[in-house]
Amino acid sequence: MSWLETELREQPAALSRLLERQSARAAELASIFRRDDVRYVLIASRGSSSNAARYAQYVIGRANRVPVMFATPSLYTIYEQPPRLDGAVVLGISQSGASPDVRAVIAEARRQGRPTIALTNDETSPLAGEAEHVLALEAGEEKAVAATKTYVNSLGAIAMLFAAIGEDRVARAELERVPAVLEDQVELSFATAPALSQFEDVVGATVVARGVNYGTAYEIALKIRELSGLMVEAYSPADLMHGPIAAIRPGWPVILVAPTGPAHESVAELAPALAARQARLLAVSDVPELLLRSNTPLPLVPGVPEWLSPLAAVVPGQVTAMRLAQLRRLDVDSPSGLRKITLTR
Repeated sequence: MSWLETELREQPAALSRLLERQSARAAELASIFRRDDVRYVLIASRGSSSNAARYAQYVIGRANRVPVMFATPSLYTIYEQPPRLDGAVVLGISQSGASPDVRAVIAEARRQGRPTIALTNDETSPLAGEAEHVLALEAGEEKAVAATKTYVNSLGAIAMLFAAIGEDRVARAELERVPAVLEDQVELSFATAPALSQFEDVVGATVVARGVNYGTAYEIALKIRELSGLMVEAYSPADLMHGPIAAIRPGWPVILVAPTGPAHESVAELAPALAARQARLLAVSDVPELLLRSNTPLPLVPGVPEWLSPLAAVVPGQVTAMRLAQLRRLDVDSPSGLRKITLTR
């Protein structure tokens, strides 16, 4: 078994460990977001961590009704003209904690006297040393280059903060049930993984999602891109319809990520237009109607609250990305040209 598959299967246990060890810490950090001088949240991140940050834009934005936005690290590094951060709580998300540009944003925020929090899997990392506060991801060592359990635990850490900021006992109880759901999802995704031989010669794909799963679309696209080398892009339904849909030709794979919830209809209603273009539809969903309309159903465990669905919805994408790479006889643990830790400025 590859390291990638091993770590993919470890995700339920990793999430359970995070909830057990870091819940009290998340409750402590929640008070920072409730400070009277906090008017927005600024997130610095790269790669899979930025896809987790897209999730934070929705759930943290809902928690205390403030804007959540992405930092522009180049202003801090190559241009050396960082913006004023009055009113910000600054969150750095980096699984390794080694990214110099993420660290630079955190360092500048501290220089300006703003509260800083690092979400990282390495409590001894440069990012952890720079930030005022640390929320450890508790994922354990991740040997495969492609992130799996560190990504899911990044989502889990953000979900913990959401529940803690609002002192929401219902949300907390729902989150406590997710490791068991995730275990079921991993088993379901492996048990129902379709033969992908029809995609052996494709050169790319499109992934579509909206709302809390917008980041899921980006993460699935990234996983397929880095493992198989295919050109895969992620869109919201609105962005796809504003031009890019013109590039979808017969046989082009389109993955619709549409679990039950408020965002489902706006994603699912794309199916007829995509079918008219003879796209090959893959559906990540727990809604039977959409699964039946797709060429390749990728079922989700039913009954997951939408705000937590990204933790499960990414799993079919991870399995699909791994299988596509294996179909091409590629090394899923060490994709060509990639390293586990990428240092960018």
